[in-house]
This record gives sequence, structure tokens and C-alpha cells, in this order.
Amino acid sequence: MTTTAETSFDIKTSPIQSFASLQHARSEIYENRQAFERFKNSVVALPTSGDEGRRRGLGFWMSGDYTQAVETLKAFPDDNVASFTLARALMALNRPGEALPIFERLSKSYPDEPKPRAGGLEARLEMDLEKGDEQAAIERLAHGIEHAPNSFRESAEGQYMQGRLAELRHDTETAVEHYDAARELDPTHRANLFRLAYCAERTAQDEIALEAYQTLVRMLPIDRNTLMNLGVLYEDMGRDQEAAACFDTIARSFPTDRKIRLFLEDAKSAMNMYYDEDMERKEDRLNQILRIPITDFELSVRARNCLNKMNIMTLGDLVRQTEAELLSYKNFGETSLNEIKDILASKGLRLGMAREEAVASIEQNRRKYATGENSELLNKPISDLELSIRARRTVESLGCLTLGDVIQHSEEELLGMPNFGVTSLQELKGKLGDIGLKLKTKAP
Repeated sequence: MTTTAETSFDIKTSPIQSFASLQHARSEIYENRQAFERFKNSVVALPTSGDEGRRRGLGFWMSGDYTQAVETLKAFPDDNVASFTLARALMALNRPGEALPIFERLSKSYPDEPKPRAGGLEARLEMDLEKGDEQAAIERLAHGIEHAPNSFRESAEGQYMQGRLAELRHDTETAVEHYDAARELDPTHRANLFRLAYCAERTAQDEIALEAYQTLVRMLPIDRNTLMNLGVLYEDMGRDQEAAACFDTIARSFPTDRKIRLFLEDAKSAMNMYYDEDMERKEDRLNQILRIPITDFELSVRARNCLNKMNIMTLGDLVRQTEAELLSYKNFGETSLNEIKDILASKGLRLGMAREEAVASIEQNRRKYATGENSELLNKPISDLELSIRARRTVESLGCLTLGDVIQHSEEELLGMPNFGVTSLQELKGKLGDIGLKLKTKAP
């Protein structure tokens, strides 16, 4: 039986009066594989000129063929829906420099419409980040938001861009507030939901992250990175069966992807393990090292931006990459690779590791610092220090289980952690000094 959802939108005849209507209709073509194939065939069969040519280009965007969408929609510069769709396709292809003038023209034509203004700000932001000039990116974005109309700042698009700015300033909690406000205004804003989920996860607001990822997964078409991140979050929450379902879905769509196979095998293995409460607590602390955000380490702007564009956000994301995968990315060279290898080596890690192997390596690295004549002292739990909540949470977030783990870290590393200041540092140093221990000295 043919469902209404499969036939309610016809690329040949249905009215397409705005980009929003295009987005709304897009989910219908992904109801099932047959509907999607029928839609693609209809698009390809359309003539290349006139209104049918325009519809052909819009159809390519709807089916995710952004290269064909760009080539087709370039022929319709006077059609604003086609132009905006062209700019969005260019952004999807990581070509912000070509998208920017289109967004700027549309923004001048529609000064009260937030979408083209936000598109221009985001295109300029990506261009600055591509150049490795993070400070210029922050200043330009802040200036653009400040000089935008109040109606823009209060819109979903404006809240989203303010979230991007807060994230650039490493104020993740404020970023979550803006992204959450944007979600209230527009619960279908995909990019905003993804950033909300990512930042919420990094600030230990797992329920918010889970809700945002689950919302994205229900919005067709499903993005691969979203499904991957949801799987990892399920895995971290101990919901291994749901994690395996996410990874299995990706694996069936990308059967040659070696990395997703590793994720799937990890999740399946965890499903078969018996539960041991003490081991679970220990495993969780070790896994916290793998959850440390890349932004917590001193990387060059170029390396950090490349990792961000590759959706590599944590040490756990990073260790699963191979050298070849990193070097194959645009602007990622040997210098950036060596920076990363040094960071991983400091944690007893290397590139190309599965999660279980990485956890085992972290534990082995931890133990080598807790042997010898002070082994009894170094193996004492961090609870023996009786730290304040803020200081204790920081050392726990670094994956520290024992006093030996704590003294592997330097003052500079601790001060670089969110919400850990000089007061917490002095407290920690004092507690360690009382028992004859001190933090690691940073190499000159």
C-alpha cells in the first residue's frame, strides 16, 4: 500500500515557496529506501533548464547530493530559494568562501530574516578558523552579533551563533544555555541540536545531551556523526545494547569502515561482561581519561581546528584514528601529527587503539608510577586527601584513581582544566605536601 507520506511531496509539481518548506518536505523522501530511490530517479529525470531545472537542483540538495546541487543551482542566481539552498550546499561541501557572498546578498535583501544573516556569520567564522586565526574569528563573530538587530539575537539563529561564540571562548556552560534557548525557539535546528548535545556532554549534562542526540536521530535523514556520538554516549552510560544498535546501523550503511567495526565489537563485548561494582567504578575513572576534551590540551590552532572539523572531540575519539586517516585530512601535516602523538604518549596511549586496549594501556601506564618503595602511599585512593568538591572533581575528571595518578599531572595542566583555579591548586599542593608528595614539574 502506498502511504500518504510517500506521495504528499512531488518534486515535479509541489509548491516550493521557501527553504523552510524544502526542509520540511525533505524528511518524507527518507521514509524508506523505495521512496528515496523513486525520489532520486524523479530528480535525475527532470530537465536542466527553467523551473524544472531549478527543481532538479533543489531535489539534489534534498537527496544529499550537494555537488550536483551546487552545479545545477548556480544557473538560478535570481531565485532566492535556489540561492539560499546553493549557499547551504556549499557550506555542506566545506566551501564557505563561495557561500559567503550569497548569504550577504540575501541578508541585505531580507534584513529582518535571521537565516541568511546567521549563514553569513557562520561562513565567515569557518573561513577564519580555516586560516587558523581563532582570535580573529572570535572578534569578527562578536562584532557581527553585537551589530545585528535585537530580533536576530533573540531568534533561534541568533542564539545558535551566540552559542558558537561562547564555545570559541571556551565558556561551554554559557554555550549550552544559548543552544538550549535556540532549541526552545526552533526544535528542528539540526546544527544547534548537535552543538547542544556535544557541549552538554562535555559539561556532564548527559541527559540533555542524550535528549538532543535522540531528537536528531528521529529527524530524517540521520546524520552519521550524530548516530556515532549517540552510540558513544550510550556506551559511556553503560547502555551497551543501545550503543551496539547505533554502531550496527552505521556499519550496515558503511560496511568497509574499519573504525565503526571496532566500536561495534567494543559494545558487543561489553554486553557480555559480568557486572562487578568495584571494577565498574574503576573502569569509569579510566574511561574519564578517554573523555577529556581535546580543547584541554595545548595544541596549535591548526591542529585543533582540523580535529574539530573531523568531529574528533576527546582523547577517546583521537586514539581510534590512524596516522593515515589524520594525514589524509586537508591542512593536517606531520607537525600536527607529532603534537598529537606527544599528547597521547603522555597518557600511555597511541593512535589506532580500540577502547578496551586504550583503557588497558592507561591502567598499565598508571601502575608504573605506583611501584617501588612508595608504592603503598602512591596506591592510596584520592579520597584520602579529603579535597574540596571542586578540586576533587577536577582530579577525577582527569581519570585519577590514586595519589600516584594525581602526581603525574603538572600545575599547568590542572590550571587548564575548567573551574580549577589557583585556590584549588594551592589546596591540592598543600594536601600532597603534607604527605611528602608534589605535582609533576612541567618540562622546560
